[in-house]
Amino acid sequence: MWYETYKDFLAEKTLNELTGKESFTQAKLVSAYRSLRTNLAYLFTHKRYKYLHIQNTTNSLDGGVFSPMKMLIKIHRGLSKSLKLKMMNDYLVRDKKK
Repeated sequence: MWYETYKDFLAEKTLNELTGKESFTQAKLVSAYRSLRTNLAYLFTHKRYKYLHIQNTTNSLDGGVFSPMKMLIKIHRGLSKSLKLKMMNDYLVRDKKK
């Protein structure tokens, strides 16, 4: 298995002399590996369930749902985090009702 071959490399840590904290030397690689390991069961779902006609990209979400939502948040940039969350929730729930 890939992890067994590279586990020592992935386990390497670097000490930050200013803070005294250790962190993974290859933090992005460790993060990518953990993400793949965690989400492996969900990858290529569109191929396993072809009858559901699931899209193989998130392009429709990025341009059709999230882009207008981001613009709405930019317009109302003075809102607190809790109000922004309420606004996003309302936007997503209202969008589903269409």
